[in-house]
Amino acid sequence: MIYAKVGDAAMVYTGDYNMTPDRHLGAAQIDHLKLDLLITESTYAKTIRDSRHAREREFLKAVHKCVSGGGKVLIPTFALGRAQELCMLLDDYWERMDLKVPIYFSAGLTIQANMYYKMLIGWTSQKIKDSHAVHNPFDFKHVCHFERSFINNPGPCVLFATPGMISGGFSLEAFKKWAPSEKNLITLPGYCVAGTVGHKLMSGKPARINLDKDTHIDVRCQIHQLAFSPHTDSKGIMDLIEFLSPKHVILVHGEKPQMAFLKERIESELGMPCYYPGNNESVSIPTTKNLKMSATERFITSCAAEQGKLRVHKGNLVCGASMPEVIGSAEDVDVAEGILLMDKRKAPKILCDDELVEVLGMERHLVQFEPMVSRIEASVQSELQRAKAADLGSEGNE
Repeated sequence: MIYAKVGDAAMVYTGDYNMTPDRHLGAAQIDHLKLDLLITESTYAKTIRDSRHAREREFLKAVHKCVSGGGKVLIPTFALGRAQELCMLLDDYWERMDLKVPIYFSAGLTIQANMYYKMLIGWTSQKIKDSHAVHNPFDFKHVCHFERSFINNPGPCVLFATPGMISGGFSLEAFKKWAPSEKNLITLPGYCVAGTVGHKLMSGKPARINLDKDTHIDVRCQIHQLAFSPHTDSKGIMDLIEFLSPKHVILVHGEKPQMAFLKERIESELGMPCYYPGNNESVSIPTTKNLKMSATERFITSCAAEQGKLRVHKGNLVCGASMPEVIGSAEDVDVAEGILLMDKRKAPKILCDDELVEVLGMERHLVQFEPMVSRIEASVQSELQRAKAADLGSEGNE
């Protein structure tokens, strides 16, 4: 998964991922990030897969039945990922059942991929790491390289051939040779894009496939479809979205009807805007502008006293345990008084109102009030005495 951040806008692009562990790799993991946007694959937007153990039993049963009847098994797969998982599964099963039927890789690329798995054993699942102390699980005992001349050999065998969708390469060459026989089996372990031979086989067993105007293949072999795919299912997609809680979701790498269904689920169950643009379509996603600022120790202390969640009246400023940032209005926060100090040469700072003079380096203005009551009383007494003297003087004159 890829995490990208430009300014204050953050996003994650998942690529292919699986939220459940398989035989050789652990489940996808990601930190709890604060995201404006999550772009996630949606290959299995409506599918909830069976348990891994049930899929493995079904796969082994189908392969064993075919080779026991003298048939050949073609497993189209990509060189990295499912090939290693299924080879481990078959190699272990062959060992337990003491089977002598050969298992082949078709391409040197797969052998090279196995070499990297051996080198990077630390990236595999915990079970593989533990078993690696005894032996390297990618040193397969019953799997060997396939020569092109083997394709016409009689007798049963199992062949891993690339590419996984039978869109060309050696998997298509083997399909042409083996599809007309009823004894043979083609197991499709993963997703196939529309228009490929693999997709046509998954859509229903066709009697004939036209590769081009001059090439027609009669399909008499058995077709077995299993979900050994590196893509997560619908539950895994929803679990990831709920865990990350992004502000917006974009669905990619899926089929339009299934993506439309998943979009409705995301918006109704999780309350997040969701988009599934087609190829060459653009989507404009609004982002939140965060204003980062420092805060005085006294203001931080006052925030901590109120559980670290205080908002300044007109700025929609939230002070957390470390750095304040602008957010939308919130119903569940208390209101605190503070002063936002803006300076072109410095980062914005929020402080308590009684800290402003000290921060600005200004002298405090002291205002003193003197008692005036005694002066008023003295003035009244003087006026009363004058009035009384005037009254006495007027009586003497009479």
